[in-house]
Amino acid sequence: MSKVGIIMGSTSDMPVMEKAIDILQGFDIEIEVDIVSAHRTPEKLFDYAKNAHTRGINVIIAGAGGAAHLPGMVASLSPLPVIGVPVKSSNSIDGWDSVLSILQMPGGVPVATVALDGALNAGILAAQIIGSNDSCVLDKVLIYKEGLKQKVIEGAKKVKK
Repeated sequence: MSKVGIIMGSTSDMPVMEKAIDILQGFDIEIEVDIVSAHRTPEKLFDYAKNAHTRGINVIIAGAGGAAHLPGMVASLSPLPVIGVPVKSSNSIDGWDSVLSILQMPGGVPVATVALDGALNAGILAAQIIGSNDSCVLDKVLIYKEGLKQKVIEGAKKVKK
C-alpha cells in the first residue's frame, strides 16, 4: 500500500496542511503526519528525510512558513519526491519569503512547489504521483477530476438561467 508523509514545521501549520490530509484520506491513501522543524529539530529532520523511504513512504509533502527550509532540506536528503507547501505564517513577509524559499531550489535538488497555502493541490499531486503506479488510486483521481468538471458544468447552467 502507498503512503504519503506529511510534515510541517510547527502545529500552527496544521490548519493549512489539513487540506492535504483530508484529500489523501478521501483517496484512501495511507498518511503519516508529523511535526519536523528544520530549525528547532534538525536531527529529527535528517532522520526523517533519510529514512522515510524505508518506512514505505512514497511521497513527502512538507509545509513550512517564514524562511521555509523544511521542504528543500528534506529534498536534499531523501530519494523521494518532495512537494513543498509554502505557508503564510505570522512571521511571514506576506508569504513571499516562504514561496521563494521553496521554489528557488538549486539544480539537482527539486521540490515540486504549490501555491501559498496550497496543501489541497499538494495532496492531489501526491495522489497523482502514486496513481502513476497504482490503478486504484488513479481511478479515484479520475473520479475526483470528473467531479470538478461536473461542478463547473452545473455552475455554468445556473449562470445561464
